[in-house]
Amino acid sequence: MDPKRVLIFRTVARAGSISGAARELGWTQPAVSQHLRALERSAGCALLLRGAAGVELTEPGRVLLARADALAVQLHMAEEELADLTALRRGRVRLAAYPSAAATLVPRAVAGLRARHPEVDVELTEAEPPEALALISRGDADLALVFSYDPPHGAVGEGRSARADHASAGTPERRDQVAAGGAGLVWRPLADEPVALVVGADHRAATRRRLTLADLSEEPWIVGCERCRAHALSVCAEAGFEPAVRHVSDDYVVVQNLVAVGLGVTLLPRSALDAFLHPGVRVREHPSFGTRTFGVVHREGADLVPATAALVRELAA
Repeated sequence: MDPKRVLIFRTVARAGSISGAARELGWTQPAVSQHLRALERSAGCALLLRGAAGVELTEPGRVLLARADALAVQLHMAEEELADLTALRRGRVRLAAYPSAAATLVPRAVAGLRARHPEVDVELTEAEPPEALALISRGDADLALVFSYDPPHGAVGEGRSARADHASAGTPERRDQVAAGGAGLVWRPLADEPVALVVGADHRAATRRRLTLADLSEEPWIVGCERCRAHALSVCAEAGFEPAVRHVSDDYVVVQNLVAVGLGVTLLPRSALDAFLHPGVRVREHPSFGTRTFGVVHREGADLVPATAALVRELAA
């Protein structure tokens, strides 16, 4: 049974005549009559008795009218709910973000979203990029804030680099996104952040005027996750040596505490140092230490959901 025809029948029943319903709908009488005949064929019985004075409901027609009223109420409620979501009078976004972003970028973005749209809720889960991508793939998160020194695995299709997409992105409002081959995910780079060398306050490199990574080839090194370790190994290799890794930790607070007591040197992105800076370390920056790209990943089309799109705009800003 066609719901559209059921609603046309309801209009006729409430108007009391086919001509009255036609005027209300802005249709011709023959068009309304055609839909009514098709509805009665699908119902297998007469729903209306037609006469010179208008229409009269049959017993099946009265039963169907009660259901048609309920259908109209549900559709009206759906329209109101969708209008609320579209106007951002309510909504929910499930966000997964890596730790340093969760400590720095996310609070500012969520606060900005709440100031503009106080009825939109953001549910934050702290997760490293691989776990965040898994949450998106399983449908357990709507948006993932991730980083990569290279295009994030499973989020960028072959033949396009995150760096190239970021360079072409222009303003944050422009959507330059890359669909993953077969993964159904989209990666939108937001910005690059510098990676800095972190040494102890008493380390000779803390105040050395001219410094290269090659000067630290004999030092013990502290590295983090697989992606961060790969970046550290790469920039050290460009400097002509393989670092001696002594400690491994993904926690930037732990890493800085190890550095502060002289147990090694490390490379950390700016957001980790913005989130926490140990008073016993010194930070040295140089283009040769590289950069890290961060951005958002979501399922294709998810950025068209008003609440999710609003949060992406706040993160981009």
